[in-house]
Amino acid sequence: MARLILKTPLEASAEEVFAWHSRPGALQRLLPPWQDVRVEESRGGLEVGARRTLSLGLGPLRVPMRAVHTGCEPGRGFQDVLESGPFRSWKHHHRFYPRDETGSVLEDEIEFSYHGGKLLELLVSPFVVPQLHRMFTFRHRRTRHDLDRHAGRATLRVGLTGSSGFLGSGLAAFLESGGHTVIRFQRKSPSAPGTVSWNPATGECEGESLESLDAVVHLAGENIGEQRWNPAFKDKIRASRIQTTGALCRTLAGLRSPPACLLSASAIGYYGSTEAPATEQREAGQGFLAELCQAWEEATRPAEEAGIRVAHLRLGTVLGAQGGALARLLPVFRMGGGGALGSGRQGFSWIAREDAIGAIHWLLYDQVSGPVNLVAPNPVSNEEFVRTLARVLGRPALLRLEPWLLRLVVGEFAEEALLRSQWVLPARLRELGFPFLYPDLEDALRAELGRFTMKAEGET
Repeated sequence: MARLILKTPLEASAEEVFAWHSRPGALQRLLPPWQDVRVEESRGGLEVGARRTLSLGLGPLRVPMRAVHTGCEPGRGFQDVLESGPFRSWKHHHRFYPRDETGSVLEDEIEFSYHGGKLLELLVSPFVVPQLHRMFTFRHRRTRHDLDRHAGRATLRVGLTGSSGFLGSGLAAFLESGGHTVIRFQRKSPSAPGTVSWNPATGECEGESLESLDAVVHLAGENIGEQRWNPAFKDKIRASRIQTTGALCRTLAGLRSPPACLLSASAIGYYGSTEAPATEQREAGQGFLAELCQAWEEATRPAEEAGIRVAHLRLGTVLGAQGGALARLLPVFRMGGGGALGSGRQGFSWIAREDAIGAIHWLLYDQVSGPVNLVAPNPVSNEEFVRTLARVLGRPALLRLEPWLLRLVVGEFAEEALLRSQWVLPARLRELGFPFLYPDLEDALRAELGRFTMKAEGET
């Protein structure tokens, strides 16, 4: 029987740590982003008898893992046991010890054994144990960061569009595990509990369900890199942003008690091509994306005129292993086929998914309105991004895709998104004192890909 123990001091009480683990979204927050793990079913909370079914992707196969909770001491911890899965046995003790008047210690103890007896254990243990240690190091860091970000914040009722997307799904889990109520806007009807049926094209939705919202975060929009651009697809992109945003804002403006704030997605494409660092003071640029972002932001005017505080989230490239640009690049880079685009000198303004989530949460409380650049404070060139990702993965990246080839393969999108230089800085976030977890690219990539050092400060 193998045994692994990891302890981390937290600046939250044992009761607060227990409460965080008990809420919707906590399990999703604890899944390592570099692993292909899905929550297939979740029954109950932390009480004895609660069940979880997950599946682990191993190449083309999915391995089911079923666990049941066999012990629970409210405010102090709980225990679960694996009923079926890749281990012959698995018992996991989650413990939360008071450390002083306000702090606690998070302890995970796992006892496990392998299928196949001692010989297989000798073969696979050198691989499995470091992976488990890495996973639980991540879980402790994630728990500490989330608790720190939620500390002292009042809980809110937040409406969310785009909740099934790459950024929206992470934001929903973060908010719910922090005690917030998230009302998801969905296109299907009838709506399920915790959702609002709406038609993005017309803005029709269950208005009565929106009367008690404190805020709305609007992230819905067509993926601009989904296919090669043509007039029909560009019209679809415009409609999914401009028409949808306008319809939503007219609905919010017409409520008897509208939300206090609207955080509406935009993009740093607003600035066009930038060779010098751009802050929120820079004027709009030229091109399809710049014009799109201007009209997108203008579509929020009905909400502003109704007295709703509106902030425009000018997002850079959001980096996360589970979606977006990074997820599409990983298979290529892991095979050693990565390389710079064009000259490689063009600016690349990025933000870690966790910092994008944290910044949106921060802006729910701060009274800022108008444009806010959601980018990390250290943009890099395209070539530096490529070198850094290759170094983190331990792979070469010697190729270079020439501009003519990119234009041939993806057309106008190459000129607007891949070859355009964008050096953008988060001036307003820095003024507001927002604490970035990952201001530097390599740290962000290592956190997302599980390539960090095995112990963080304060962990034992």
